[in-house]
Amino acid sequence: MLKVAGAPGYARWEDQIHRTGGCSDPIHITGWTLAKDKTTGETLHRYSTETEPGARLRIACGNRRASRCPACAWTYAGDTYHLIRAGLAGDDRRDIPATVREHPRVFATLTAPSFGPVHNRPSGGRPCRCGIHHQEQDAELGTALDPASYDYAAAVLFNNHAGQLWQRFTTRLRREIAAAAGLTQRELKAEARISYGKVAEFQKRGAIHFHAVIRIDGPAGPCASPPSWASTELLDRAIRAAVAHSYTSVTVPAAAGQPARTLHWGTQLDVRPIKAFGDGSDITEQAVASYVAKYATKAAENTGASDTAVHCRLCGGSGRSSRYNRSDSGLSRCARCHGTGLSEDLARMSVSEHARGLMGACAALQPLYPDRPLTRWAHMLGFRGHFSTKSRQYSTTLGALRQTRADYRAAQEREARGLPDVEPDTVLVLASWQYAGHGHSPGESALAATIARDIQLNRQTAREALLDLEGDMT
Repeated sequence: MLKVAGAPGYARWEDQIHRTGGCSDPIHITGWTLAKDKTTGETLHRYSTETEPGARLRIACGNRRASRCPACAWTYAGDTYHLIRAGLAGDDRRDIPATVREHPRVFATLTAPSFGPVHNRPSGGRPCRCGIHHQEQDAELGTALDPASYDYAAAVLFNNHAGQLWQRFTTRLRREIAAAAGLTQRELKAEARISYGKVAEFQKRGAIHFHAVIRIDGPAGPCASPPSWASTELLDRAIRAAVAHSYTSVTVPAAAGQPARTLHWGTQLDVRPIKAFGDGSDITEQAVASYVAKYATKAAENTGASDTAVHCRLCGGSGRSSRYNRSDSGLSRCARCHGTGLSEDLARMSVSEHARGLMGACAALQPLYPDRPLTRWAHMLGFRGHFSTKSRQYSTTLGALRQTRADYRAAQEREARGLPDVEPDTVLVLASWQYAGHGHSPGESALAATIARDIQLNRQTAREALLDLEGDMT
């Protein structure tokens, strides 16, 4: 730390880390960029990393996971918040009118079925089945009461097929809404559009479930008024019917030692209307957007699993080599992982026993279901989908939000440097960038963590001051 703080370029290094928001694993790049006026040939701006500390520029890693980079995850959560809220309250900058608040919309939670009894905290003050009143942060919560009888195989297969289950649910939902309105599928497309934004969350037991904002729009999306027959009650009934329908399930064929399974959603289904302003009983737009943004930065590490991939990089987790074994016509075992598909022994990994059982089930099932990438996603307990997704017409996109932020920063930079505000079409930009590494040295890491804490404290102080100001105005 003293070596870093005493270096001649420390002030500029500190400025770089501030600009990344306190990123814990910044990307290092080297190179240059040059901006010229196309008509006059005048050089408007030139930048090179030659004058930077270590001749490198550090930029944010952009990782969405809070366990890997809290600073970049904070930015990702903020983008997700605005994306979800724009589809609930409208956003003039994104051409989403405020009238979207009048559309039927609900906040639905689809859960996984039971794979065996686990330690929990029952309502009504009752103890767990084990006879203990568990505390909220008890490490045993979500773990199997009897690991020998818990269906770890079904649990990871459900996670692995969760994306397909969601696709079947949305397809069936449209059919249920059309039937409730007395329309055909083609007629429904001409009158209404179903939009959604969702986030995946791991329960304590390691099973995935989805939180989704589901909305009925007009045929042109959020800008069009929904048909007169559309209502929150109709949407509620259609969601419950779609979840319970036999179409909304996936059949997994039998394999050696494994029975055929029909995977479906659990019976715990929660559907709540979303209100613009809460009355104490209904959830509000801001609460929903905050809830979705919170879980968009989390993954399976909250269940005690690994936060990094554990599959063998040579075989991609399949456990098989690309070479053919001359003794038989089948594929030979991978030379690096010896057929396990794992990069290391699960018994030696620092994970919970329940997570170890789920990750082990992924590796054990991989040879039986070679078309399913189970071992590759063992650190995600079999889940291989995106954590945050939306339908095309729900609201804006993360790319648009990032571009808005980039344009704002570019305008700030031009103003700080005193550069003229010229049209982008009249500027020629030449650039050459190379990757030069990532991360911090031990001393840099400690100082960067201090900078990140200061940034977080400043944000918290500003937020509290704003809330106090709003309270005084009220």
